[in-house]
Amino acid sequence: MTLFDQISEDIKKAMLAKDRVALDALRGVKKEFLEAKTAKGGDGELHDEQAVRIIQKMIKQRKESAEMYMSANRTDLADAELAQVKVIEQYLPEQMSEQQLEAELQKIIAAVGAQGPQDMGKVMGMATKQLAGKAEGKAISMKVKELLNK
Repeated sequence: MTLFDQISEDIKKAMLAKDRVALDALRGVKKEFLEAKTAKGGDGELHDEQAVRIIQKMIKQRKESAEMYMSANRTDLADAELAQVKVIEQYLPEQMSEQQLEAELQKIIAAVGAQGPQDMGKVMGMATKQLAGKAEGKAISMKVKELLNK
């Protein structure tokens, strides 16, 4: 079952359970999926890799919104955003631990032949492709920077 199909099924379950938070979050995800599916230049299909990227983007947006709400002392709105993040995160592949991330990045650095911070672009290009959905971009970037500065 594709992520698109899974989201559609879970929307039905959320409706039956009268789970407003899950329903709102999943409807938002489905809307983004439908837009991506019908986007100009697309093939009319939504592959799971694309779906994972969309989900990651939505999680990032909601976390940023929650931070803004917190800084404006609107904890009620921040809590709503974070509740949706918890629902949406269930559809991401399991995230790598810090040790797993470091081991994978060591392999990528060796494969690229990176010598120092000047090679960060090469490493990041390969790392973001290989680790898409398995680790957050910010975490990858910080770990690459740390490893290349050793």
